[in-house]
Amino acid sequence: MAHTDQQTMRRVLRREIAGTIGLLTDEHDFRAMRRYRSFTFDDHLTYLQQMEAVLRTRAAQGSHTTLALFDPEEYAAFCADTGLDPEAPATRGRFTAELAATGPTIPYDGRPLAALLPVLVDEAVRQATWEYATTLLTRLGPCSSCGEDIGRAAFIRASDLLTRILEAAPPGDRHLVCSVSGPPETLISVLHADEGTDATVELDEAEALEFTSVLALGLATHSPGGLVMRTSAPGAADRVQGWRLRAGELEPLTASEVFDAYCTDVESGDLIPPESGVDYCAPPDLGEESTKPGHHH
Repeated sequence: MAHTDQQTMRRVLRREIAGTIGLLTDEHDFRAMRRYRSFTFDDHLTYLQQMEAVLRTRAAQGSHTTLALFDPEEYAAFCADTGLDPEAPATRGRFTAELAATGPTIPYDGRPLAALLPVLVDEAVRQATWEYATTLLTRLGPCSSCGEDIGRAAFIRASDLLTRILEAAPPGDRHLVCSVSGPPETLISVLHADEGTDATVELDEAEALEFTSVLALGLATHSPGGLVMRTSAPGAADRVQGWRLRAGELEPLTASEVFDAYCTDVESGDLIPPESGVDYCAPPDLGEESTKPGHHH
């Protein structure tokens, strides 16, 4: 009887233990892991099918699983730094445990892996973008004339601008895209701001943090770029509005400029047919303080 009670308790405990599984999301990363003899899978599709079976089994048992992005290059560096054997499954387990604490993760919610993998990759890109933008902001240091930390001041200003944009936007769900050009490449950040049942704005904190950091970087470095907002509400045409980043300022675009920006292919410069049921509009007034020239480093 005591043995049966112990088995029951262990089953209960297993259900309460959250686990993390590191996923090889693409064929390139999968091939890189095949250099290890202890990694026994022959093809990526079979690997994903087996992973999905494991995830479904854990979910059926009531276990919670977090999915992490397994990067073979980071794994090799981890093994070199720690001196651990890369062939040992325990090493992969330890690396995955560290991913759960520091890397991009998403919860397994029962959806097929084909639907979850792009979400995990997007999360990884978002975290990398935030880390890169934050690093560049930190490196800007203090202002030579006033001594204020340039990156911190730009972040506060970007937060204020984002708040003003969301408060001045028409009712509905908002989809914002901020792009900042500069070496070595253009940074792009996306923010979804859904309207709640009580007209409040619902934001994902990680998305908002990354978006604000990218906007702050554009303001602080006087890099060219832009911000576009698309608002969707039931029974109304979608509204597209935008601003350009120029010399550390956020300047409103006219309706025709928004139309031109939205209906031009960025890479080829070719015209794209405008969408039906979409209004291209001048953006809302953000107030004098947001556009007034001042000491913006």
